[in-house]
Amino acid sequence: MNYRGLTLDPFQQSAIAALQRKHSVLVSAPTGTGKTIIADWIVERALSTGKQVIYTAPIKALSNQKFRDYCRHHGEENVGLVTGDLVIRRDAPCLVMTTEILRNILLGDEPLDDLMAVVLDEIHFLDDRERGTVWEEVLIYLPPHVRIVGLSATLSNLDEFAGWLEHVRGHTVTVVREDERTVPLRFHHFSKDTGLVDPAVYEQKYKKRKGGETRQRGRNKKGRAAERRGRGRGRAGGTTHVDVFHAMRDNELLPYLYFVFSRRDTEALARALTRSLTTTLLSEEELARTDERIARASEEIGSALDEELIYMYRGGVAFHHAGLHVQLKNLVEELYEDKLLKVLYTTSTFALGINMPARSVVFDGVKKYDGRGVNPLTTRGFMQKAGRAGRRGMDDVGHVVLRMDFSDYTELRPLLARYREAVPEPVRSSFNLSFNSIVHLLERHDPDRIRDILDRSFLSWHLQRKAVTHARQADALRDGGTARAKREAKALEGRAERARSRVYDEYRAKVSYLQQVGYLSDNLTFNAGARLLRHLQIADVLVTELVLSGALEDLPPSTLFGICAGLTNSLPRQARPIGGPTVIERKISKAIRTVRMSPVVTQAETLSGQEVEWDPEVMILGRMWADGDDLETIVASVVSTTDLAGDLITGFRRAKDLASQLREVYAEDPDRRVLWTQIIRTVSRDEVEVVG
Repeated sequence: MNYRGLTLDPFQQSAIAALQRKHSVLVSAPTGTGKTIIADWIVERALSTGKQVIYTAPIKALSNQKFRDYCRHHGEENVGLVTGDLVIRRDAPCLVMTTEILRNILLGDEPLDDLMAVVLDEIHFLDDRERGTVWEEVLIYLPPHVRIVGLSATLSNLDEFAGWLEHVRGHTVTVVREDERTVPLRFHHFSKDTGLVDPAVYEQKYKKRKGGETRQRGRNKKGRAAERRGRGRGRAGGTTHVDVFHAMRDNELLPYLYFVFSRRDTEALARALTRSLTTTLLSEEELARTDERIARASEEIGSALDEELIYMYRGGVAFHHAGLHVQLKNLVEELYEDKLLKVLYTTSTFALGINMPARSVVFDGVKKYDGRGVNPLTTRGFMQKAGRAGRRGMDDVGHVVLRMDFSDYTELRPLLARYREAVPEPVRSSFNLSFNSIVHLLERHDPDRIRDILDRSFLSWHLQRKAVTHARQADALRDGGTARAKREAKALEGRAERARSRVYDEYRAKVSYLQQVGYLSDNLTFNAGARLLRHLQIADVLVTELVLSGALEDLPPSTLFGICAGLTNSLPRQARPIGGPTVIERKISKAIRTVRMSPVVTQAETLSGQEVEWDPEVMILGRMWADGDDLETIVASVVSTTDLAGDLITGFRRAKDLASQLREVYAEDPDRRVLWTQIIRTVSRDEVEVVG
């Protein structure tokens, strides 16, 4: 079977054949094997038959990338983009959007009779602690006739997931699994002591070193002190990223991605490597093309593209992270895609990029901050990044390198073995309805229908199966007849009952809370609080309380947008604005802090398990943007060790999302609605409007 001049692999053919039979499909295949071709096929099929199709992705960068791709293939008039802060051709037959936007469309009862299919890229995000519920809501609320194309590189419990999806969707879900990579991976460890070696060789050298140290300690009473001193010197003079570069270049393993888990380190390491180079890594022809790209980009980017960055890019080196200036990020990605970067230092965000492989991938380490603490990467997270190694049609093998000294290896040995087995963790439900979702359920459905919807969640489905197991175990124990067996049977029955009702019980607890705080009446009719919650998805209860308290009344428009920015974003710990707050900002910040710490808000946090943000320093920056200051001025007003331009623009876009929600809150107050409309227009300029 051929498609777009390509001979399709068997797994691609199987998935497309299932879609032709009007099945939904779940596709699990390693990064770089061509899963997106299946999405491209269903998009083309829908457009050719006069139907609609929606492509969703977990992050806006992926949505924007796919939007540009589909515009090239299908014509701009046929493709739209809806990401909250950007709406382009909302009525186009092919819409690219974030998953949250699709969920909002479904809650709005928009007619979807012509919708053929929805592509859920990175569908394993369903188990994301903060956002996974949205994926489940989408899969539950979509009309039965809509087919699902779920794509993931890391679904280990694929059959279980498909079983739930068939239960929810009411039609056949075909599982397509491809375990073989088109370009196989080869793992290496690297240190100054070992050089670039196979993991088995590294293990041998490690054992030899440890054996020698043990014998030396036996002969020398001062061995332990010497060992401690040696470890200290090892850390100070250990293996560096520059050592890695020399090994990679000597072994002809360029270009490579170098993954680190600190934005500051991506910038610092890229600059350090550039300083160490005596000549560019580019050929004369590549250098000429790079100069052409830089010249074209400099007209748009301005002073953010400074001489140091130009020198770095001309050397074939760059860095990439979520906080990077939007247009600089686009330039780096353009240079990378055109094979004009030989070393790219990057954070995890690049692992989610579309079609951006390298010959090799290097890990500076395998631990990162995950929102709770510094912990090892999951197997899924590791393989998502490692999977970028190996360019189809260019490389026979992809190389994955871990920079690691012997002092690190003792702790990491079992973890590395698990990574090499490449069996990702199963996807588990993180179903946790927001208060916004709850008021929408109450508004649209009777109690029986709500219970049915909750019972269709992946979490409830999993718990119901667990309950069946507990019940069977209880029956078996009762047959034993002893007093102990009966007690254990009773305990299992209790666990089964709690499992069956857990999701519904959590829902009822949140409804009870909304009644206690007066948002809902005893008979579940909507009071002012619930009516506000219908429109608020960001910091829902906190913003509701601010509106009810009058804290947002009689404030200048730029201050209101600053508040939105402070409620949706926070500065990194090492960053701070140079200027202080205005008198108005100090007063309003104190008032917001009081509401934020009130029992109504803190109890909502406890029930939802989600902490709300309030950063008064970001309020200052949001106010500056609304007052007309350009990005360069605002960036210069913040002391930071890393580029914050991208963070600021992302933050202003998210603040604009909240402003749009507040405009709907005031739908019946013409003056206030006009005020928020003017705020949105004022902040919708320059980089905030860039698709990138």
